[in-house]
Amino acid sequence: MRIARFTTGAEPRYAIVDGEAGSEELVVLTGDPMYTPGTVTGERIPLTDDVRLLAPVIPRSKVVCLGKNYEAHAKEIPHRGPAPELPILFLKPNTTVIGPDDPIVLPHYSEDVQLEAELAVIISRVCKDVSADNAEDYIYGYTCANDVTARDIQRQEDQWFRAKAFDTSLPLGPWIETELAHDDVTISSRINGEEAQAGHSGDMIVDVAHAVAMVSEVVTLLPGDIILTGTPSGVRALHHGDVVEIEIEDLGVLRNPVIRRS
Repeated sequence: MRIARFTTGAEPRYAIVDGEAGSEELVVLTGDPMYTPGTVTGERIPLTDDVRLLAPVIPRSKVVCLGKNYEAHAKEIPHRGPAPELPILFLKPNTTVIGPDDPIVLPHYSEDVQLEAELAVIISRVCKDVSADNAEDYIYGYTCANDVTARDIQRQEDQWFRAKAFDTSLPLGPWIETELAHDDVTISSRINGEEAQAGHSGDMIVDVAHAVAMVSEVVTLLPGDIILTGTPSGVRALHHGDVVEIEIEDLGVLRNPVIRRS
């Protein structure tokens, strides 16, 4: 089931996305289904230009990210060394989050900002010290993510805050997919229609279930928290005027323009 967060000019609402690509309709729900049992209102809205899709979830607590969870990506940034046995963990604040078609604003202090296509895992309930075998019970669903990174700053500094945590550095969308074969999907990215990344979730060093278990050993995960599972190889630089697309098989396409403010 696909769950969207959207607006038609008023307050954000939630809906089930029904129909095939190009002819989808939003089946409007009451409340926020992440936190309360949403019920169908009976209202159906065609997914047209009059509807603005928003980031499907705004984490109330945190976004935990796995760095170097694909060996091929670790090799393409050799200044950070090979992929470790366990991925690096770091945080992004919820102020990084933007939705579909919102602009990625390149930070003025970086000249090399790159895309990173990732599968995002959304937590459904309080999660602490869970096993990989039980991890699925704590997952609400999945969405596309772009872990936008100021690569030149990442090269210069041991801490990744300036490189990873700037405003607009985490596009999410277009919606949440509650049922996804997450260990067997392609993950790709495009810039202006040209392929950049072409990876597969099966190449993760730590898979989704073990990622949830590993992170829950460190922190208590709360409903709406997000885990980013790392990016395949092929990261490329973004420039003013670009349009970047993140696509995950059986989930959808997340599209964002790129701007640099003078």
